[in-house]
Order: sequence, then C-alpha cells, then structure tokens
Amino acid sequence: MENLKYQPVPYDVEATIRRELKDEEFRKEFEELEPMYALISELLTARKLSGMTQEAVANKIGTTKSAISRLEGGSKHAPSVTTLRKYAEAVGCDLVIKLEPKRKTKV
Repeated sequence: MENLKYQPVPYDVEATIRRELKDEEFRKEFEELEPMYALISELLTARKLSGMTQEAVANKIGTTKSAISRLEGGSKHAPSVTTLRKYAEAVGCDLVIKLEPKRKTKV
C-alpha cells in the first residue's frame, strides 16, 4: 500500500521572487503591481487588527461579503476613494493617501 501521509513540498516564495526579479520583464511587471499588493496588505492588516470578519466589515459598510473579498483580493477593478474610506472607517482606521517621490533606479 502506498504511503498517503501528507508530505508538504518546501517552497521559498521570497527566494523565487529574488530569482525571478533578475528577469527584466518580470521585474517591470512586479514593480507595477507593487502598489496593489501594498494596498491589499494594508487592508488585511487593518481588518485583522480590528478583529472583524469580512462579513462584519461588509455589514458595517452596507455591502456584501463577496464585495469585501474582491476588495481584499485585488480584483481587476480599482476601488474608489469612497470605498476605501468606508472600509477604513469600518475597521477603525483613518484613510491616508500620500504620494512619494520615485526611487531612483540603480544602474
């Protein structure tokens, strides 16, 4: 009989990203997606710190759990400032938007 015991395959995401960043095309796409992933991270962290579920946030905002899931999942549609403000209020945060000077590319 085969050994059916769960044996996870080790995978180092950070090492994979470091390796892939050596490819110019990958690096460019990765950098373009960085702001979206930063936003998602902020949303998830704020909700976790608030102790709220997606459903609780949705109820407080007046939307659906699936809408919150799409917002936190980085769907193709960019959220409006109004939506972000409502989300921030629901999880007990202030929405802060800032522009930062671009980082100079090392050559």
